[in-house]
Formats: sequence, structure tokens, C-alpha cells
Amino acid sequence: MSIDWITVAAQVVNFLVLVWLLKRFLYRPILDGIDAREAEIADRMAEAVEAGEKARATEGQYRDQLASLHANEATMADRALRKARDERDVLLANAHARLEQERQDWNAHLAEEGRKYTAELHQAGAGALMSLTRKALDDLADETLEERIVAHVATRLRPMSVDLRKAAGADAEAIATTHNRLPKAARDRLKADLQEVIPDVPMRFETDATQAPGLILRMGGAQVAWTVDAYIDELDALLEEQLAAGGGVRGQGDGH
Repeated sequence: MSIDWITVAAQVVNFLVLVWLLKRFLYRPILDGIDAREAEIADRMAEAVEAGEKARATEGQYRDQLASLHANEATMADRALRKARDERDVLLANAHARLEQERQDWNAHLAEEGRKYTAELHQAGAGALMSLTRKALDDLADETLEERIVAHVATRLRPMSVDLRKAAGADAEAIATTHNRLPKAARDRLKADLQEVIPDVPMRFETDATQAPGLILRMGGAQVAWTVDAYIDELDALLEEQLAAGGGVRGQGDGH
């Protein structure tokens, strides 16, 4: 069997032409497409890595912002709590101050009412004491109460004659003030007793409804007085003393 070298050469040439054609028109586009695809995949991978890094950075920023927000919320809550406590303390202090002021006002009101009641009681007691004294003097002695008052004041004029002369001066006037108008006999007796101590001193009689029952004699800067206030005050002090000691006026009297 003989070899046809021309045919073999033609087949080799055809094979080489086929390989060149395949490489030129088939393999190269495929390789270029594969290279382009690989480049595209690499780019996308790079973009994915960059996006992941951005996502992680964004996540870190978000976490930081969330932590800052939580911290701000805690700070704001603490401030709000402190403010609420301060306002509560202020309101409580104001309420306590108002209550204390109301308590003081109430105590002052009670004290004032007590003073008014005590004054009214003293006045009523003084009137009752004078009525009883007047009745007792009318029953036991043939003298009026005003005459006894004048007689009592007259006994106090003589020991005070020096002081009265100094207080009288040159143009002084003696003023006798009573709760009710003195009878003429009592006025004449008081004038006579004063003339014995300080001659030629004019004397004027006045009434004062607010004055306690009794007699007040004024001359310049000096005065001689006898009123039931002193007796009422002593009675009041005695009652308070007995109440503080847990006893009573009746018990003390029974002891005597």
C-alpha cells in the first residue's frame, strides 16, 4: 500500500486551516468572553467586598448612634427624674410653708380670740365684782362704793404728798377719772383731802366708759389709782396657778 503524500499534505493543510479558523473565530471569542466574564465577576466581587465594608461601617455608625441615643435617653430620663424630684421638693416645701403659716395664723387667731374672751371675761368679772362689792358695802356699811373708793385713795394721798407737789408744778391740774360719775359727796370729800395735801390745786372730774371701775387721780406725771383690774389680775393669776398645779380654788379654800 502506497501513501499519497499529496493527500496527506492537503489534509494537514486543511487541519491547520481548521485549527486556525477555530482559534480565530471560535476559541478567541470564547476565551475573550471567559476573560470578560472573569473580569466582571472580579469587579462584582470587589464591589461586594466594598459594599460589605460600607455595610460594616454603616452598621458600626448605627451602633454608635444607637448607643449615643440610649445614653442620651438615659441622661434625659435622669434629668427629667431630677427635675421632677426638685419640683416635688419645691411643692412639698411650699405646702409645708403654707401649712406652717396657716398653723401660725390659726394659733394667732386662737390667741387673739383667747385675749378677747379673757378681756370680756375680765370686764364681766370686774362688773360683777363691783356689783357684789357695792352690794356688800351697802349691806355691811352705811357708805356707798364710790365713797369707799375715795376714802381709799385719800389714804394714799398723804404718803405721796411730796411727789404730788413735784408733779403738780405751778399750773398743774388734778384730774379724777371714774367709770361712772361720782356722787357729789364723794367728789367733795376727794377735793377736801387733796386740798389738805396740796392746797389751791384745781380739780376736775371726768368719766371714761372704757376704764375699769374705780378711781384714777392724775397730776402732771404722777397718778394715784385704785381699780378692780389689780384684783382681777390677781384672781386670774391665782386661777392659772391652781390650774397648773392641778388643784382648784375651792380646794385651796377648803384647805384653809
